[in-house]
Parts: sequence; structure tokens; C-alpha cells
Amino acid sequence: MSTNTLESKPHYPILDGLRGVAALLVVAFHLFEAHSAGPLFQILNHGYLAVDFFFLLSGFVIAYAYDDRWGKMSIGNFFKRRLIRLQPMVIMGMIIGALLFYFQDSVLWPTIHEVPVWKILLVMVIGFTLIPVPSSLDIRGWAEMHPLNGPGWSLFYEYIANILYALFVRKFSKTVLSFLACISGTALIYLTLTTPQCTVIGGWSLEPQQIQIGVTRMMYPFFAGVLLFRMGKLIPIKNAFFWSSLFVILALAMPRIGGANHLWLNGLYESFVILFFFPFIVSIAAGGAISNKTSSAICRFLGDISYPIYITHYPIIYIYTAWVADTKTPINEAYLVFIFTFLLCILVGYTALKLYDIPVRKWITAQLA
Repeated sequence: MSTNTLESKPHYPILDGLRGVAALLVVAFHLFEAHSAGPLFQILNHGYLAVDFFFLLSGFVIAYAYDDRWGKMSIGNFFKRRLIRLQPMVIMGMIIGALLFYFQDSVLWPTIHEVPVWKILLVMVIGFTLIPVPSSLDIRGWAEMHPLNGPGWSLFYEYIANILYALFVRKFSKTVLSFLACISGTALIYLTLTTPQCTVIGGWSLEPQQIQIGVTRMMYPFFAGVLLFRMGKLIPIKNAFFWSSLFVILALAMPRIGGANHLWLNGLYESFVILFFFPFIVSIAAGGAISNKTSSAICRFLGDISYPIYITHYPIIYIYTAWVADTKTPINEAYLVFIFTFLLCILVGYTALKLYDIPVRKWITAQLA
């Protein structure tokens, strides 16, 4: 079956907009992180929870898009559609990471200038596949599974979630899915209360604990997103885009809970947000409606740029982080560079979308038709 046999369904416009809001917050979080003295002092302290929000959105949207299509769609066709949607920008993110690598030289990773070009190219090609690189190819020293473009780790787990959905989850009843969500939620709570910093942050490394974090962060939100769609318990309210966006911003900007002496309170906060607050936000967003053309255009724009920004911004963040570390520039003196870098990340993402992602996806779809 060709990939264009199944027509695309209408999107949930507010969910698209929320995805863009969360992506912009991720960029801001990473920029602020360059100035942070540690997790307790980070501005937009819980910005990393955007990844968990993305997993929840993914489960909801995939269930909406594909649950009723399996009678006329093969597993292979599903994987083709997902690869066409995600893989071109994965490749672009790795290319940008390779092109900018030598501009990232810093005291943070003093061996960059010694890395041979062949090794960068090898890491880039492996990165095209999202297969994690071994420790022998850790060209930065941060133990990232994708050292040219750190956020590639979340796409790695996104693909695992897609595989689980196609092979198993699509067949699960709501009862089975509820049971698995409960088990996964329990594992999430255990994770947030037992890790040294009582947080879900992590998942980007092949170390055993990091793999546990990555799997746990993916499982509950994705299962819960599929279950939320199948339950159909949406919450229609007025101004749903405003309120859901505000709730996402508040959740991600919340200061560290409990301080250094009561870290477990932060674990409880993150568990509450992922287990209950994020599904509540998605229920509001999916149950709401766009009332005017301006809001519709904003949501469409934010939805369009969300993925390109997310998967291309971090090579630029490496440069900004290196500059801050080398010059020791405080945030109150770096605000112009901060704003410029933030806008540059948006511009790079938007340019990649228009000049590369959309044309490439159209070309691939036409070739497979």
C-alpha cells in the first residue's frame, strides 16, 4: 500500500500550538541552563519536562491518527509514514551538529579541536539512523548517545514508542492499557523518588541508569496519551489555547520544589505533573476550539515549527554554552546574545522546515506513491 493511500486527518489545532509553545520553552530552558549554577538555581527549572509532555502528545495524536486505520494499513506502511514524518529532520539536525562542531570548542569539552574529521563524519552518519553511538565515539565527553545533537535521544525513544504501538499497543483494550499505564506510572513515581536528585531529568546516555530513565519517561506518557484518546474524556472550555498554554508554561517554569533538604518534594511534583497535570492540559486543549483566524494561524505556525526547532536548536546551544563557560558572562550581561540566539534557533528551524523538510517529505511521498 502506498503511503498516500490514507489521507491525513485534520489536526487538533490547539495541540499543535501547545507543541510549539513547549518547543520554544525547551530552547529558552537550554539557554538559561548555560548560566545556571545547578538544578536548584535554574530558571525555567522544569523545562526538561517538555520531553514528557511531547511523549504524551505523541501517544494521543498517534492513537487519533492510526487507531481506526489498521484494517487497511500494514505495519510497514505505518513505519513508512512515521519515518517520512520524522527522519528528514533527524538527518538535518545531525548535519547541523557536524557543521557547527568545531565552533563549539570550550573548556567544557577541551578535546574538540583534537577530534578528526573522519570521526565526526562517522558519528554523523550513525546519527542519521538514531542508533546510539558507543562510548568510543563520545567526541564531546558528555556521554551523549548522540553527541552532535543531544536531543536525538528523545527521538530514539519516540521510535521505540512507535514500534511498541504498531506491534502491541494498538491491539490493547482500554483495560489492558489502563493496567500498563498504572504500572508505568508507579515506575515513574519510584524513579522520581529514588534518583539522587529526585527528578526525571536524563535519558540521553547508554549508561544503565540513564536507559532506565529514558524508558520510564517514555512509557507512562505514551501509554497515557493513547489511553486518553481512547477514553474520549475531553474538557471543553472557552479560550482553551490560552489556558492550556498558560498551564504548560507554569508547569515548566515552576522553581525547584523542596530545595536541597527536601528533594523528594520535587520528585512528587514532577510525578504529579506528568501523571495528572499534563493529561488534564491535553484534555483541555483537545476539547477546545479555535474561535478566530488569528489564533488558528498562531497555532498552525507554532505546530509547524515545533519539531524543526526542537531537533535543530541544540548544536547552536552548544556554541552559546561554550561562550558562556569561556567568558563567564552572567545572564544580566548576556541578554542581547541570549535573545539573538533564541531568535536564531527559531530562524534555523523555520528555514529548515520550508527549504528542506516540507520539500523532502513531499518528494519521498511522491516516489513511494
